Amino acid sequence: MQIGSNGGNLFFQLVNACYERCAIILTSNRSFGEWGDVFGDSVVAAALLDRLLHHAIVVQIEGSSYRLREHADLLPEHLRNRTSSLNPAPAEPPRRRPGRPRRSSPDHVDG
Repeated sequence: MQIGSNGGNLFFQLVNACYERCAIILTSNRSFGEWGDVFGDSVVAAALLDRLLHHAIVVQIEGSSYRLREHADLLPEHLRNRTSSLNPAPAEPPRRRPGRPRRSSPDHVDG
């Protein structure tokens, strides 16, 4: 689905107004390389990505759809074979990164 350059400019204005002022959570099923086609203007797409990715944490999810795993029997056979697993194994819990040791607070002294 193309948004077009007019929609791309409006979205850029929104992102630019929020840039370094507030948080933005954005999801997309398009890779960054496709944004020029989606917004109809590669310059606007580059400016958007510049602002969005500057302080971003990008979480890229790959694999089969979580929503479709309960309906695997409804998928055509050729799509069922392409998915890695509709019932993925549970993920390992994340390992804890070592942090700085906590400082003990000094006792309050009345002076």
